[in-house]
Amino acid sequence: MFQNKKIEIACFNLESALIAQKAGADRVELCANMSVGGTTPTIEIIQQAREHLTIDLYVMIRPRGGDFVYSMHEIMYMYLDILEFKDIGVDGFVFGILTNDGKIDIEVNKALVDLAKPFPCTFHRAFDEVLDYENALEDVISCGFSTILTSGTFSNVMEGKEVLKQLVIQANNRIEIMPGGGLRSINISALNEMVDANWYHSSAITDGSEIASPEEIVQLKKKLQS
Repeated sequence: MFQNKKIEIACFNLESALIAQKAGADRVELCANMSVGGTTPTIEIIQQAREHLTIDLYVMIRPRGGDFVYSMHEIMYMYLDILEFKDIGVDGFVFGILTNDGKIDIEVNKALVDLAKPFPCTFHRAFDEVLDYENALEDVISCGFSTILTSGTFSNVMEGKEVLKQLVIQANNRIEIMPGGGLRSINISALNEMVDANWYHSSAITDGSEIASPEEIVQLKKKLQS
């Protein structure tokens, strides 16, 4: 049950990305603006991260904080960012767009997923804002995403563990369900035992800063593999 489990670390700066790699993380999700839950990082930071990282580098595409309903102007920025970042050699993209009525915007998400090809895309925690997670899961799959990052529609993974378990069952290996949101070494074993996902996501920040803790990453990996 505990074999081949992997950890993605959300990194809000280059220092955290380097720490994540050295501590044994399997993948970095690079973003900016931790205070709003992450936005698109600058091209300069992405280039520096790519230069130093040998593990996979996924980049968040989110033009602003707040809700996940975007104007056509904002969507165009997302489109252009994906085009530009593909040339840097990133390994994947992270984004998510909703409609005004709390559903997956299938048309726009699919267009961006198609644009990102051949790189895989993760639908981020915009998923936790949907009104019907069962239908939303099917919609995300239909858009071509490879992964959903979610806390199970609750504020953190432990509150959402029942939904996370149901999502993994419903997904049935058609898409990765990656629990994230309040995930730390103190709860990852219990969550994994119940949910049994393949990927888990954490910022690994334990001191109120914006820097990942190498000790926390080591413990996250250790508890997944024990």
